[in-house]
Amino acid sequence: MALNYGMGDLKKGLKIEMDGIPYRITEYQHVKPGKGAAFVRTKIKSLINGRVVDKTFHAGDKCQEPMLEYKTMQYLYRDGDMLQFMDTTTYEQIGLAEEQVGDTVKWLIDGSTVNVVLHNGKPISVDVDEVIELEVVETPPNFKGDTQGGRKPATLNSGAVVQVPFHILEGDRIRVNTIEGEYMEKIK
Repeated sequence: MALNYGMGDLKKGLKIEMDGIPYRITEYQHVKPGKGAAFVRTKIKSLINGRVVDKTFHAGDKCQEPMLEYKTMQYLYRDGDMLQFMDTTTYEQIGLAEEQVGDTVKWLIDGSTVNVVLHNGKPISVDVDEVIELEVVETPPNFKGDTQGGRKPATLNSGAVVQVPFHILEGDRIRVNTIEGEYMEKIK
């Protein structure tokens, strides 16, 4: 039985379903005007095609929890604009379009384990862990005096670019927060 969410239950990152389409709330703002009732202004992103929609919720509006399943799969390779994944128990392969994978594509490296999101048994998108470990493959060298809290861009082995402290060098392994897209720490 799916849960029903009211205006007070909404928050950033929550997955909801409206008109048979699953969404993730990407922005959330509770508004209490001087006159009239409070409402919630959101941006919601479709988990099926990645389209972002502005949606305002008023008191009494309801939406449902989507019926999603998560299947642990291994990312294999990119085949044109399709990304190939394999179920490690049945060896069944599925392909997802780059639009379905969305921003998550920048955290994928061949052989990594991901959660493929299924809606009504059909694969619709991919979730990666909130914290992952990657290797720095390209970053500018350090210069004398670059020691005070500055940042520089670093390209990771997944292709993502994050800002890292000056002491991080090519070949270093780092932890990255995939939700915020930020450097967390160097792995010793």
